Amino acid sequence: MDLKELWQSYHEKVEANLSINRKNAEDISKLKAKTYLLSMRPLKIFTIVVGFLWVIGVYMLLLHAFQIGNYFFLISAAVQVVLTQLAIGVYIYQLVLINQVDVSDPIVKVQERLAQLKTSTLWIARFLFLQLPVWSTFYLNRSMLRNGEYGLWIMQIAITVSLSMLALWLFFNIRNENRHQRWFRWIFQGGEWEPVIKAMEMLEEIEEYRDRAA
Repeated sequence: MDLKELWQSYHEKVEANLSINRKNAEDISKLKAKTYLLSMRPLKIFTIVVGFLWVIGVYMLLLHAFQIGNYFFLISAAVQVVLTQLAIGVYIYQLVLINQVDVSDPIVKVQERLAQLKTSTLWIARFLFLQLPVWSTFYLNRSMLRNGEYGLWIMQIAITVSLSMLALWLFFNIRNENRHQRWFRWIFQGGEWEPVIKAMEMLEEIEEYRDRAA
């Protein structure tokens, strides 16, 4: 009976130590995930500030274009500034998500926030790539329509159509399922994507550790 009680006491201490170690490992992983997310915040704040200044500048140009009747620039700049505003809105949403991540929250809740960050990052890229065609039309004017040569117009149409097709292809193919593709990794390398992936990997390691412990 003494040996049995001693063994039971030892077993309980081992279980208690394992539980403490699991809790410490989870807390450390959550802190690392939070650190990865916080590393994204300065770049996002800088992008939002620059984006606001850009939008203000484009609106001033739109007013001037409307007064002189340059409708090519007017339409192109309007499309560009609307898509930029959408991207800025998503950046602000991401800052809110980053601030809402709490290391004391359950792992599932933190993972949900990270999944929302990842999805919203994809939408930012989609909005920005949709701007590609207007960068080939904003400089057009009525004088170019009247006096332009056929060769230049053929080249202009080819460039605009190509950029439009590329923009639509990227819009529909920038998805998480394609994250292992070379072109996808090239687009999302750097501070916009990698911290989210690293944070999610940290939480997945916690889940795997829990499964092994169970």
